[in-house]
Amino acid sequence: MLVQWLDSAWVRPVGLMVVVVVLWELAVRLFAIPPYLVPKPWDVILVLVHDRDMLLAESMPTTIATIGGFALSVAVGIPLAMLIAGSRTVEAYLYPLLVFSQSIPKVAVAPLLVVWFGFGMAPKVICAFLLGVFPVVVAGVQGFKSVEPDMRDLARSVKASWLQTFIIVSLPHALPSIFSGLKVSVTLAVVGAVVGEFVGANSGIGFVLQRSIGNFELPTMFAALTILALIGVVLFWIVDLVERLAVPWHASQRADVIATA
Repeated sequence: MLVQWLDSAWVRPVGLMVVVVVLWELAVRLFAIPPYLVPKPWDVILVLVHDRDMLLAESMPTTIATIGGFALSVAVGIPLAMLIAGSRTVEAYLYPLLVFSQSIPKVAVAPLLVVWFGFGMAPKVICAFLLGVFPVVVAGVQGFKSVEPDMRDLARSVKASWLQTFIIVSLPHALPSIFSGLKVSVTLAVVGAVVGEFVGANSGIGFVLQRSIGNFELPTMFAALTILALIGVVLFWIVDLVERLAVPWHASQRADVIATA
């Protein structure tokens, strides 16, 4: 029973985090690192406990912006991947532009978004979308292109329509790759939302980070970073859970997969 409990999926990462925190505490004490450079873990924990209401309230705008940007990435990225994978002409024109757009730092674009859309939720959602859409498109293109031509020919031989072929053949084969892109996208969407809050916002975890850095409140900054990490982990776990429900037949979701040489 104890061995099974120790081998559970959540005990190992939690145990690793405990080890990291202990090593962090020992390093701060052993090397006498001043608190204005690296705070003690206990000080960060105290901030998480005492300021939990403030941190929870500030995490809501960041979470909403992240989910909004991620949803927009899915709504735009998957149809775009279908177009690129289905037409070489569209791929020749559009794919290089997508790659070029990713070379532009989003921190440089964020002030323009504030000028165009104001200081509301829109700039943060768009920043999250700009960072999150590219992995969805790339993974979607890879997934749709990986469908075997023989499968499509078989669907045509039984006089299946384009929609039936897409639902029965193309989409199921592309879903594992699409979900790989979605997992990357949802974590990048958190970064995009924070970038938007850095540039123009009076609320959110990004605003807390900016304020705590300016006031040299390092425990508060580390507590805000912890909240950001938790947001990313929870959203990643939700996407992973949806993947398990959507593609239970895929080899990556089988518990009894045995690797053989």
